[in-house]
Amino acid sequence: MVKNIMTCVEKQEDFFMDQFIRLPQAELEIMLIIWKAEGAVSSTYILEKFRTKREWALPTLMTVLTRLVNKGFITCTKEGRNNRYTATSNGDDYKRMFISDILKEMFDGSLEKLMGSLIEAGAITADDAKNAVKNL
Repeated sequence: MVKNIMTCVEKQEDFFMDQFIRLPQAELEIMLIIWKAEGAVSSTYILEKFRTKREWALPTLMTVLTRLVNKGFITCTKEGRNNRYTATSNGDDYKRMFISDILKEMFDGSLEKLMGSLIEAGAITADDAKNAVKNL
């Protein structure tokens, strides 16, 4: 049972309101863990999952979690002596905005240029591109 529920960090901004915020790699890796969990998670849970990628001490993780709260990506609720972290939106919203941002910034909004670059990089084949366009 939850005895004491309170917000851990009061300052929160909605990252969808003004402009898209592209997360640094470490913050993105933490968000991927939280999105995959599909519910409130503890810092211990995140640290356990994160250790396969990085060896961080708990204070380092707590600093990054506070940044994510301040950016509006997660909320923090205190349950007794533990903090629980919840994503403010699902990962699909971030992915859509991230891809849209890349398309605008790197490819002048041109899907053709993006597809050409992906084909050139070997990430997709020309047939994959044709099928994607056909299925739109």
